[in-house]
Amino acid sequence: MAKRPINYTSRDFESIKNDLENYAKRYYPTTFKDFSEASFGALMLDMVAYVGDQLSFYADFQTNESFLDSAIRYDSVIKLSEAMGYKNPGAAKSTGQVAVYMLVPVSANSRIPDVEYLPIMQRGSIVSGDNGATYTLASDIDFTDSNNEITVARTDATTGNPTFFAVKAFGQVVSGQQFEEQVEVGDYQRFLTATLSNPNITEILSIKDSQGNEYFEVDNLSQDVVLSQVKNVDSSTRDDAPFSMRLKPVPRRFTTIFNTDGTTTIQFGYGSENNLTGDLIADPSDVVLNVDSKPYVTETTFDPTNLIRTDKFGVVPVNTTLTVVYTANTSNVANAAAGTITNIVNPRILFNNRPALSEAVISIIVNSIEVDNEEPITGDTEQLLADEIKIRAMGTYAAQNRAVTREDYMNLAYRMPSKFGKIKRANVVRDQNSLKRNLNMYVLSENVLGNLSAPNSVLKENLKVWLDNYRMINDTIDILDGKVINIGIKYEIIPDMDINRFDLLEKCNEAIQDEFLTIKFGLGESVYISEIYKVLNNVPGVTDTKTVEFYNITGGLYSNFIYDVEANISNDGRYLRIPEDAAAEILFPGNDILGVIA
Repeated sequence: MAKRPINYTSRDFESIKNDLENYAKRYYPTTFKDFSEASFGALMLDMVAYVGDQLSFYADFQTNESFLDSAIRYDSVIKLSEAMGYKNPGAAKSTGQVAVYMLVPVSANSRIPDVEYLPIMQRGSIVSGDNGATYTLASDIDFTDSNNEITVARTDATTGNPTFFAVKAFGQVVSGQQFEEQVEVGDYQRFLTATLSNPNITEILSIKDSQGNEYFEVDNLSQDVVLSQVKNVDSSTRDDAPFSMRLKPVPRRFTTIFNTDGTTTIQFGYGSENNLTGDLIADPSDVVLNVDSKPYVTETTFDPTNLIRTDKFGVVPVNTTLTVVYTANTSNVANAAAGTITNIVNPRILFNNRPALSEAVISIIVNSIEVDNEEPITGDTEQLLADEIKIRAMGTYAAQNRAVTREDYMNLAYRMPSKFGKIKRANVVRDQNSLKRNLNMYVLSENVLGNLSAPNSVLKENLKVWLDNYRMINDTIDILDGKVINIGIKYEIIPDMDINRFDLLEKCNEAIQDEFLTIKFGLGESVYISEIYKVLNNVPGVTDTKTVEFYNITGGLYSNFIYDVEANISNDGRYLRIPEDAAAEILFPGNDILGVIA
């Protein structure tokens, strides 16, 4: 029998049904003749067409989800991005500087603070803010430092001589605090994974099992060495180099996976104590060939899984209890506005030669400690949109862990480890006034409300140190604050006849809000007026859009940057030009979008 033609272009319900009906009429003309809507044959055609439509849809959907450009699901975008070298950053630490004040008694023989009572506030001390978040001191604060500010705080009522001085010192804090979690591990399991209970983990500090073995974090399980610091015992070089850097083999290792639901998973390798070796590459003769009698491979002796049965992916823990120490944010909003961190939760104060000091005076000093942040604490950002991840993944793949082009610098800025804070927007511009290859990087972070704002000095310094590891040797880079241009939208529409105008305006406002809430403008990215015309004209009930205008909003909760909108509209009126060091933002869409009926 000749091959019967099949139309493979029919993919939807109606076309599949029509093809089936035509097929039956042509090749089975006498078998079944009743194709009316009420017939049993029509029922069967509908059911088959329904199944075909379903299969066609899911085949298309799965195909689209297999490519980064067309993927829609957030999980798919993350997985495809990770295949290109992009790593989901997870929760980010907010960083910043706080000022710490304390009272110190006057020296017995002079009118200066008694240095014996000037303590060290140790790293790990905890403070908190009005937003409910806690922050940990990242480094010691030495109150004996000569750069500290000293003012008279209390005086003798009779003589007028000072009795106590107020000493002001600065220290760096990071959001969150340290936690410890126990993970029970049973029998041997390949590539063992464990999901930790805390949803806001920013960094894994250490993992040890009940036998005292330590597991080291690596970028991938195939990485079998890490850099470690060893105390320098050579007295002749110790002053210049207190530590020596060493390559440390790490058969026990793990990777950290930050999941899209906010949880954190740790993954171990494949090896075991029994096959722990020092071989760099597995010997095929040991893992594939049966070398007892025959020097060749047969289908019965070949096992491809034996190729990874080594310690190269790390030793997996077995029948033990893991103690995982990590830092985590204590609030969903880790950023803090200036002047909102005012609470001392757990100060760790160290006095030199404490037994020789008065405990009553020490109590006065400790109880007098106050804290304040003079600049915002920034670095925590909202979850990235899928489109943002796509752009950053492609940039990560192109950069290849080096900074040559301006795009490389921008992608590296976004890839800075979350424990140092996160940059929301970045743009690199060549300094035309510089005789060198000087680059200006303009950056923006987020404030406590989740809106664009200038990052603090600590975050910018972290970014500069991070970029120095990758920049070209003849490049110099300055980290500068980006500007925020807060804009509003005014529009006028012509409605259809017999339509509720108030409902129509509400629908138009919602349509514009939906458009701009999904678009996060980058630094230097123009805002297209033509897109708003298109959005409004697609709203049911709108006959035409007469006018669309942008206007600048400043003061209060808005940015103080004044921008001449009218002078920066393109000649054809299609878009608003934005400077390379600024980003447009609609701060309060509900208030900043104003519509009228013509």
